[in-house]
Amino acid sequence: MSVKVLITRTVPGDKGREMLQLFREMRSLATAQPGYISGETMKSNDRPDVFLVISTWESASDWEAWLLSKDRQAIQEKIDALLGGHTHFEMFHYRLRD
Repeated sequence: MSVKVLITRTVPGDKGREMLQLFREMRSLATAQPGYISGETMKSNDRPDVFLVISTWESASDWEAWLLSKDRQAIQEKIDALLGGHTHFEMFHYRLRD
C-alpha cells in the first residue's frame, strides 16, 4: 500500500535560495531509490517561509529505508543546519472505506 510523507520546513528568509538547491539535491537522490513514486514541493501562500514537500512511496518500508540512508542524512544535516532546527515528517496511508 502506498504512503505519502508530508515534510514541513520553516525556512529563514535569507536561506530560501540555498534551501531550494538542497531540496533539488534531495529529490534527485530520492528518484533513484527503490519504491519512490513522486514528490512535489510547495510554498505556503499565507506564510512564505513555510515549505511543504509531499513525497509518495510504494510502502512505509521504502520510505523508512530512504529516511535512514546515508545519502539522505548527509543532505538533511545541511538542511537542518540552515533551518536552525529539525524537519518535521509525517507519514499517511490510504484508508479503505469502512
